[in-house]
Amino acid sequence: MSHYTVAFAGNPNTGKSTLFNLLTGLRQHTGNWAGKTVITAEGEFTHNQHVYRAVDLPGTYSLYSNSADEEAARDYIIFEQPDVTLVVLDATSLERNLNLALQVLEITGRAVICINLIDEAKKLGIDINLKAISKRLGVPVVAISARNEIGIGALLDQIERVATGAFTGKPLRITYSEDIERGIAELIPLVEQTVGSRYPARWIALRLLDGDNSLLTSLKAYMGGSKSYGRKEVAGHGVPACH
Repeated sequence: MSHYTVAFAGNPNTGKSTLFNLLTGLRQHTGNWAGKTVITAEGEFTHNQHVYRAVDLPGTYSLYSNSADEEAARDYIIFEQPDVTLVVLDATSLERNLNLALQVLEITGRAVICINLIDEAKKLGIDINLKAISKRLGVPVVAISARNEIGIGALLDQIERVATGAFTGKPLRITYSEDIERGIAELIPLVEQTVGSRYPARWIALRLLDGDNSLLTSLKAYMGGSKSYGRKEVAGHGVPACH
């Protein structure tokens, strides 16, 4: 039986925690990230003889450093490198939600895009072309309704494909202005020389160009081995996530 880690990312109010609770049931607990006041939940689910450790990241609108929640979600995806990052989007607000999805894809291609609230979108007359979105983003895209338990089997199958390596795609790479791309190209060798090939050098270079000092702080802490995502349990089983 293989074990994998799935990080649940998404904007607030996308039904991310509803999906997390549906999959993990009572097999979860809440706690704090080490050194942070950010509360998150962790649980477990199985599918096709695979065991998945599920980590419900804080609900955020971006992976920049505008808040402790954003820093915690960003650092987990970069440094803990989950086998799958599941990005939960609201089918009724796709354009706004895709901002976070694109940021995740700049960090990792080991992702599944989960478009939740598909039943609400249909009521509003919104038709979503999943194949076109998947082709454009370069990763699996699945439509579900966590509340009504629609599409969950298909979602778990896609999570399995990414986790096991059965799916290996090339995620969409955003091309920036000529000046920014030149700056990224100059920084990437320095970033790789400093942090090695384990971390997403292009994304780190982009954030450094933007003056993201909190990322520098996190990088120094991880490179120095002084930081890890140890957790302090503060609640027992069956406690839902708080966002």
